[in-house]
Amino acid sequence: MSQSLSNEQLIGIANEYGTPVYVYHAEKITEQYQKLQQAFKQSNAKIFYASKALTNINILKHIRSLGCNIDCSSVNEIHLAIRAGFEPASILYTSNGIAFSEIEEAVSLGVNVNIDSLSNLEKFGKKFGHSYPVGIRLRPNIMAGGNLKISTGHEKSKFGIPIEQIDKILALVQENNLFICGLHVHTGSEIKDVSVFMQVADIFFELAPHFPELSYLDLGGGFKVPYQEGETGTDVSLLGEKVAGVLNKLKETYKRDFEAWFEPGKFLVSEAGYFITEVNVLKQSGSIIFAGVNSGFNHLIRPMFYEAYHRIQNISNPNAPTQLYTITGNICETDTFASDRALNEVREGDRLVFYNAGAYGFEMGSNYNARFKPAQVLVSKGKSHLIGRRDIFEDLLRNQVEVL
Repeated sequence: MSQSLSNEQLIGIANEYGTPVYVYHAEKITEQYQKLQQAFKQSNAKIFYASKALTNINILKHIRSLGCNIDCSSVNEIHLAIRAGFEPASILYTSNGIAFSEIEEAVSLGVNVNIDSLSNLEKFGKKFGHSYPVGIRLRPNIMAGGNLKISTGHEKSKFGIPIEQIDKILALVQENNLFICGLHVHTGSEIKDVSVFMQVADIFFELAPHFPELSYLDLGGGFKVPYQEGETGTDVSLLGEKVAGVLNKLKETYKRDFEAWFEPGKFLVSEAGYFITEVNVLKQSGSIIFAGVNSGFNHLIRPMFYEAYHRIQNISNPNAPTQLYTITGNICETDTFASDRALNEVREGDRLVFYNAGAYGFEMGSNYNARFKPAQVLVSKGKSHLIGRRDIFEDLLRNQVEVL
């Protein structure tokens, strides 16, 4: 049975902790991880949670308790992972346009490292030679993902070393006696088509002979999750079957075992998250009814940033007739969450819940307009726990230095 929180639970949390508030459901995260375990049970696969989706230390600890590994996009995420109890061997760090000093720090912490530029690969070779295994992030020139802003594998993307520069990669490997243990490709987010991952697998199949010490092939993450009712996500069971076949073919061809690595973030935490807001004002303009809530893109930027869809429900008046509303925020800038959305009759003071809010919601939040970041609550085994307090005024001044 799929795990979800009831309207009554969400209203109770809103009453106890105030709004706006982010709510996460531990058992749903567990369910999502178990889906991946089941899907890849026939494969020699490792799952790394892409922590950039949500880095609250309590979420990281819960994910570690499941036996999951973790993927980090910065050295600070590495430190958070270690603080949460992850062992260095279970941490993957994939650099992206960063100073070489950050890669050096990652190496000093003993984590798995992927490098995404010829420049840093050369520096890595000169510094470490064959003494430290390293992975290479490639750009395959594949267009995939739900929006250009979250597509990372196309030919104009900043991510990875372009596949057409493979000769330069091989020259650096030979010149510096590099220990290449992995190849990595992440094509984007919201990838529903399993064939995209198989295109990446084909690239790995061709390149594997060039790297005799290769042990893992990292296909990235970006699994699609259903945002709209009736929508389906990535068929991870089918993906698992395909990956098992690829690994078997690789073993037969090259007479050695390979691991398949994946880095899902949204898949694990998106559906576990709820964002509860309260309606401040109703305003009619011609045929448009604006429902202005006590939030904005300072708390949930996804709709304005890349036209992301979030299902919204009026949990205060769920049985009333529906009308069309445009849901907006209280920021001094356009911050439309949804236009012409059918909701049960909305009244001032009603609570509106945004679903699929666990990934890139709070994590991308800000204090724009000097507004407070919301509280965060974790529901585990039926009990709610405050895992992130709401800002107070002093937080707005915390890092400022008054000199006048």
